[in-house]
Parts: sequence; C-alpha cells; structure tokens
Amino acid sequence: RGRLAEDGSVPERYPLREGPSPGYLERTEWNARDSDGTLILNVGPLTTGSLYTEKMAKRHQRPCMVLQLEKTRDGEEAITAGLEDVRRWMRQHKIRVLNVAGPRETKTPGIYAEARAFLTSLFKSLYEQEDHAQRRVGALFLLLAAGRLS
Repeated sequence: RGRLAEDGSVPERYPLREGPSPGYLERTEWNARDSDGTLILNVGPLTTGSLYTEKMAKRHQRPCMVLQLEKTRDGEEAITAGLEDVRRWMRQHKIRVLNVAGPRETKTPGIYAEARAFLTSLFKSLYEQEDHAQRRVGALFLLLAAGRLS
C-alpha cells in the first residue's frame, strides 16, 4: 500500500494495482502470479528477495529465468548473447507480461544502472523484432521508460 518503493513511492505515471498488504512479500507473489514469466537480473548468488521471487514463480508455475549480469560485461558479444538468451526464453514461453526482479540497489550497488541499460537494450531489440507480440512488449516498455504512459 502507498505505492511503496525502496527510494520512496512509485510515481503516479506508472499504472499499478495495489494489494491490501503494505509489505513486499504479497506484492512479489502477485507480480510473479500475474505475469507470464519472471526475469531476475542478478549479480552473484540469489539472495532473500530474489530467491523468494524465484520461489513464487515456481509456486505459480510461471517460467523464471535468472540472468547473471556479470556475464554480459565482457563486451558487445556477451551483451548480444545475453539479449538473445532472454529473447529466446520469452518467445519459447510466449511472454507478453514480464515481471522483472532483482536485488535492491542498496544491497547490490550499481545494479540499477546495469539492469536499466540491459532492459533498455532488450526492449529496443524486441521493438525491432518481426514478432508482433514481442514488438508490442518492447514498445510499451520504451513508453514507460520515457514517462509517456500513465
């Protein structure tokens, strides 16, 4: 409740439906349950929140992919391989509503910028795809990121 986020509250421009609980656990479960699949962007071993997210995706029989961002740091080829792995996974599982999760910036400094850069590349590449459904997912993300969708 209260559009709770680690750094304050989620801006009104992001459409969301709040649950009755003020905590993160219910929201995490509902995000996993209500999506077509969960992508966890991580560095190192999964910790508490990300482990719980993975557990909830499995509980609700939703596909879950963990991408270790450190594997995408070795230049353009590594980034391209990571992007293709995620695109392939999304096509295979027909992902249209994607739950993106990962550790908090305060627990993994630098993860926000790294995850944002990866997601921007991912959704730009989805937008450029021939597949209409994936193109729509990419377009929606780019509009949200630009603050043009509310």
